[in-house]
Amino acid sequence: MSKVEEFEELRPLLFSIAYRILGSVGEAEDAVQETWLRFDGSSTRPASAKAFLSAAVTRISIDVLRSARVRREEYVGPWFPEPLLSDPYQDPARAVELADSVSMAALLLLERLSPLERAVFVLREVFAFEFGEVAAAVGRSEAACRQLLVRARRHMEAGRPRFEADRQERHELATRFFDALKSGDVDGLRDLLAADVQLVGDGGGKVPQLARAVMGAQNVARVLGTVFPLMSRIDVTFEPHEVNGQPGAVFRDRDGKVLHTLALDVLDGQIQTIRTVINPDKLGHLGPVADAWAVDREVKQARRQVN
Repeated sequence: MSKVEEFEELRPLLFSIAYRILGSVGEAEDAVQETWLRFDGSSTRPASAKAFLSAAVTRISIDVLRSARVRREEYVGPWFPEPLLSDPYQDPARAVELADSVSMAALLLLERLSPLERAVFVLREVFAFEFGEVAAAVGRSEAACRQLLVRARRHMEAGRPRFEADRQERHELATRFFDALKSGDVDGLRDLLAADVQLVGDGGGKVPQLARAVMGAQNVARVLGTVFPLMSRIDVTFEPHEVNGQPGAVFRDRDGKVLHTLALDVLDGQIQTIRTVINPDKLGHLGPVADAWAVDREVKQARRQVN
């Protein structure tokens, strides 16, 4: 097998590792490309391409994450990972771990970890690397990696929800949610929401968005049930789609350009959190991006016409 063939075979794994460490599609793709350059430029052929490439993409991602931390601390408003519609790496033996680890909720929990803790957790807990492989990838001893993993697990477990919905339950609840959203059924929406549900948007200060999170079932249902019918009047549409392994949708303007994504956290039979990503810098990998300001102006005009 040639170097190119070896690399392409492992590319899905490398991207999946980098994305979980970085929470950014663009940065993960850049990390994978830099990994190829190092592999291609190496004068010797490693005994294990998987070990070499996984270590390389992990170290590159750790370096990128360290510099990204400063930018995220200065970010305007809530910061969410870039939405991922499909994970390129599949492993039936790790299907549950892979799906859970890519959710918005899990990636936000990973933000609590140091870059090293995050890398160790991803390699060991998500992809089941042996401790020797993890140690080689992050440049620490196996004993140090075990300690890093203990701390990472403690942080992750402290933030995990007590109850989790199965896949079928999430799908059925999401179908009812989007049906109610499409018809502007405020009561129907409210019945699906947890009492303390939150509607939160990531616009990065670059687009019109909610000034702050909307809290409570009645408030969230009223906002959604009022705004989407107005958006529908100006030909905004949505297509239900998994977003980071969770029920969600991609919203588009009348020209089919991406306006924002929406992802649902479903727990204990109710929707607990609704996260939207509308920052145009985080949507480009999904296709041409809509002008959110223009859409906002049209929505306001539609509201005046209704009133």
